[in-house]
Amino acid sequence: MVHLFSPLQLGDIQLKNRIAVSPMCEYSSADGFANDWHLVHLGSRAVGGAGLVLSEATAVCPEGRISTADLGIWKDEHVASLRRITDFILRQGSVPGIQLAHAGRKGSRTEPWTGDELVPPGKGGWKTVAPSALPFSAGYDTPVALTQEGIEKVVVDFKTAARRALGAGFRVVEIHAAHGYLVNQFLSPLTNKRTDTYGGSFENRIRLLRAIVASVRSVWPERYPLFVRISATDWTEGGWSIEDSVALAGVLKGEGVDLLDCSSGGVVPGVKIPAAPGYQVPFAERIRKETGISTGAVGVIVKAEQAEEIIVRGQADLILMAREMLRDPYFPLRAAAELGQDITWPAPYLRAKRK
Repeated sequence: MVHLFSPLQLGDIQLKNRIAVSPMCEYSSADGFANDWHLVHLGSRAVGGAGLVLSEATAVCPEGRISTADLGIWKDEHVASLRRITDFILRQGSVPGIQLAHAGRKGSRTEPWTGDELVPPGKGGWKTVAPSALPFSAGYDTPVALTQEGIEKVVVDFKTAARRALGAGFRVVEIHAAHGYLVNQFLSPLTNKRTDTYGGSFENRIRLLRAIVASVRSVWPERYPLFVRISATDWTEGGWSIEDSVALAGVLKGEGVDLLDCSSGGVVPGVKIPAAPGYQVPFAERIRKETGISTGAVGVIVKAEQAEEIIVRGQADLILMAREMLRDPYFPLRAAAELGQDITWPAPYLRAKRK
C-alpha cells in the first residue's frame, strides 16, 4: 500500500486517502449563496479522487466576509445550495468539509482580480472589526475593536454556522484561525493590543479560539472531525511563533480538535516568507511529534513522490493541496498511477485508466 493512499480515520469518518483539497476562496458568490461554479469546482475535485474536499473560507456572518463575493453560511437559506454540493461529493466517495471563517480587519474588499480594493459602506461594504483598532495596511479599513458583546456574537455566529453546516451535509468542519483573519488577529501579539481578558498573555489571546471551539463542538457531533487551521508562525520577530503553536495544539487536542491544519503568515504585510517546496511541512511535523495531535501539511506540495514522503516520514497525517489542485483537479488519479497504486476510478473515466 502506498502510504498516500492509505485510509485515514478521524472520529467515525474515514478518508479513503491522505489527499485533501485545501480551502481556496473563489470570490464567485452573490449574497453568500453557492452556485454552479462551486458545484463544478468542488465536485470535479471529488471526481478527481481527493479523500477530503474542503470548501473555501465560508463567512459565518455578512461582516465576516473578505469580499462581497464570498461564500456564506450565515442564514438558513444558504443550506440548500450547499447540500446539493455535499450530496454530489459524497456520491463520489469523497468527504465534504467546510471552512468556517471571519475575515475581521481584512474584510470589505473587492475581488483580487479587480484590484483588491476597499469597498466603503455606502457602496456595499461594511465597517470591519478586530481585536484592536489597527488597520492591516494603508488602503484597508481601520477596524472597530470588538466589545465583549461583539466577541460573544462572533462565538454564537460560529456555533450557528456549524449547525447549518451539519444540516447542509458536511462531515468535517474547519475553523479558520490563520492568514491574518479575525481569530488569527486575536492570537497574534502583533495585532492584539487588548488589555482585557482577550489580550496580553498567551492564555488570554487564545481565549476567543477556545470559546469558538467549545461552541462549535456543542453542536458538531463528536463522531465528525473538527479541524483548526492556524498560521504556525507570523514569520516576524515579536509575533506568534511555532512554540506558541505547539502550546496551542496541546490545548486544542484536549478540547475536541481532531486535526491541526498547519499554514503560516498573513497577519501583517511586508513579511519575507521563504516559500519553497514543502516549506511549511516542518511545522506540521513538530506539532504532531510534540503533542500527538494529527496534523495536515500544506504549502508548495506539488508532486506525488513529495506527498508520499511526507506521509511515510510521519511528518503529517494529511496533505492539503491548493494551487496544484487548481492546475490539476485530477491530481489523485495521476498520483496513484505515478506511485503504482491501483485505485477506483469513476466509471465514466475508466477508459483513461486503461492504457
